[in-house]
Amino acid sequence: MSELSVLASPRARALGFRWLGVGLATVIAVVTLGLAFTGSLTLYISPESVWFACAAAVVTVAGAIWSCTLPLGEEGDHSHSHGDEHEAEAAPSPHRALSGAAALTGGIVASGVVAAAILLPPASLSVELAMSRVGEQSALFSGADDVTLGVADTSTFGIGEWASVFATATNTTAYDGESVTLTGFVTPTDAEGVNLTRMVITHCVIDAQPATVPVTIDAGEFETGQWVEVTGTVKADADGSLHVDPTSVEAIEEPKDPYEY
Repeated sequence: MSELSVLASPRARALGFRWLGVGLATVIAVVTLGLAFTGSLTLYISPESVWFACAAAVVTVAGAIWSCTLPLGEEGDHSHSHGDEHEAEAAPSPHRALSGAAALTGGIVASGVVAAAILLPPASLSVELAMSRVGEQSALFSGADDVTLGVADTSTFGIGEWASVFATATNTTAYDGESVTLTGFVTPTDAEGVNLTRMVITHCVIDAQPATVPVTIDAGEFETGQWVEVTGTVKADADGSLHVDPTSVEAIEEPKDPYEY
């Protein structure tokens, strides 16, 4: 008997289709609603997208409940023409066997992803990922247009906006002496001091990029990845570069919302 003979069983095939379609979608929808209820969904998507994700999850669950009223296998009936009944009795071709193996493999991978979403605790993006992406990001983050026009209130700037200023400002002396209070985690730099880093996302963690600003503190004072709150002033160097000169640096726990948007 072929290893894929089980897949040839109409009932087994119908159960597989239902799990890969409605089953996985329902589990993901329930996980999404659970993360939203606990406030952890923002670890994966921006706050502005939470309502859309929850609405989509509710619609998915409603559709799954409706699908349970259909007889098993009804979902795939539309894909067969009435003149093809005799094909069901034909011996499986190598192409059908290969397709069945691919579907089985995809189902196992998808099921593993869903299981990981259920079993693994929500977590923010790792420090290692942030460091691996340094240098790949654009220098422009949210608020960059306001920085260019010179009309932004820098008191509201986070690390993302200041990273844009540090990278693009042509008149750095205009920012010399500006007071800042920034929260981020420590990453190393080739220059003196450390970088204060924060992941900036637009829609979800897939597009996350690290924003960094240099801070003149002893590189050995804090471990890489330690979250800190830095209070100080922006200083312009003679070569036109900018850095943060801190008056206080306090080690803190990772914030509930570790990203900027």
